[in-house]
Amino acid sequence: MTEERKSENALRKPRVDVVIPTYKPGKKFSRLLKMLEKQTYPIGKIIVMNTEKAFWNEKGFEGISNLQVHHLTKAEFDHGATRNRGMRFSRADIVVFMTDDAVPADEFLIEKLVGAFDQRGPEGEAVIMAYARQLPDKDCPLAERYTRSFNYPEESCLKTKADLKRLGIKTFFASNVCCAYDREKFWFQGGFIKNAIFNEDMIFAGKAVMEDDYAIAYVADAKVIHSHNYNCTQQFKRNFDLAVSQADHPEVFGGIRSESEGIRLVKQTAHYLSEQHKPWLIPGMFVKSGFKYMGYRMGKAYHMLPQWLVMKCTMNREYWLEKKEGGDRR
Repeated sequence: MTEERKSENALRKPRVDVVIPTYKPGKKFSRLLKMLEKQTYPIGKIIVMNTEKAFWNEKGFEGISNLQVHHLTKAEFDHGATRNRGMRFSRADIVVFMTDDAVPADEFLIEKLVGAFDQRGPEGEAVIMAYARQLPDKDCPLAERYTRSFNYPEESCLKTKADLKRLGIKTFFASNVCCAYDREKFWFQGGFIKNAIFNEDMIFAGKAVMEDDYAIAYVADAKVIHSHNYNCTQQFKRNFDLAVSQADHPEVFGGIRSESEGIRLVKQTAHYLSEQHKPWLIPGMFVKSGFKYMGYRMGKAYHMLPQWLVMKCTMNREYWLEKKEGGDRR
């Protein structure tokens, strides 16, 4: 390659596509699309992987020229394989995965995520993925607001294998609620695991860091508005599925304890609620934390549970039905 060609490649802005799995998309998805149109960084294609065509409003998004919609059935949906399928429709340099309820907080989201790939780790590690900060929505309860700030602080960071002793499982923490990937490196790693119940982002991150010495960027200036108001049962089920994903991948999570992070979060949340002069919220927070912990412990031991009980505990019934039938969703 000539020096002139190398210079041209260095000056070329990376091309960016966005992939969004959707299911019964509503007002937040409409706001998401509007904010993507306002981004300072140009977006090529917005690739939508929509579950169940009956829930898609064909006329609702006709004015968005770069929208590309692909429909699948609920039985076909898989957290990892569906995103892999979406990635295959892209030829961009960087692909940003989002969920349909994550709304960009400003017009700089894509610009900030792309900029993170210029960084290098302390040993020269290249960035393979960069995830955004999640801000609470208006209706987010106080305790959950603190959880958002605990998991998504104001300071950006770059995480590598060297951080494992200091950060533990948080080294691999990332979220496909809004996360950008180097497409070439993504496929070199094999993409997301297929038949994923949950947590495909952290499993990918763990393997990228541990096996190939890549870096993960947390970009605090890249912001999306995203939060959930889960009740105790929903928190139990979510943490059950989270633990199942960890139990199924000891090559990533084996020997790395995550309970200590949970305990630290509970203690700090209780302190925060006291500082906010809302001590009456603390008992409810402890109860919800108990449901989270019970779900997590049962998910870790799911191999010992009867199938009917697993089906009661999970948020993702289709995953277990597919697993029972021995399917391979690609």
